[in-house]
Amino acid sequence: MNHEITVPRSPLHQFAVPLSATRRGARLARLLAAEQLRAWRLPLDPARLIVAELAANAVLHGRVPGRDFRLALMVTAPGVLRIEVTDARGESVPVAGCAAPEPGESGYGLLLVEELADRWGVVRGPVPCKTVWAEVAIRCGLR
Repeated sequence: MNHEITVPRSPLHQFAVPLSATRRGARLARLLAAEQLRAWRLPLDPARLIVAELAANAVLHGRVPGRDFRLALMVTAPGVLRIEVTDARGESVPVAGCAAPEPGESGYGLLLVEELADRWGVVRGPVPCKTVWAEVAIRCGLR
């Protein structure tokens, strides 16, 4: 995990959608991300897997009843895809290297994100929210 705060430049392409903080919302996040990546002519993986894990974490650990989570995809520079998932529980922040080494209640989610993403991190705020982000290098096939 990179500990520096990263603020993306003006994106070349962007997509954002609020989703219900439910298992159905997490599944929809993965499906919508895949459709957007196809529309941008970008490879589905590893981005689709990262979206699935971050959305599942938002639903499991970041859920506040009555509050949605937000999925955002951005191509911030040629060859860089940024994935952001914002939830309503800013006090519950994932920490690099603290992912469970054995599957259990928390599973392998953050370990998977650490392996698949080139960089990832957390941005706190606006209160009470947090955004977990990941960046992956992509081959450019953008329209």
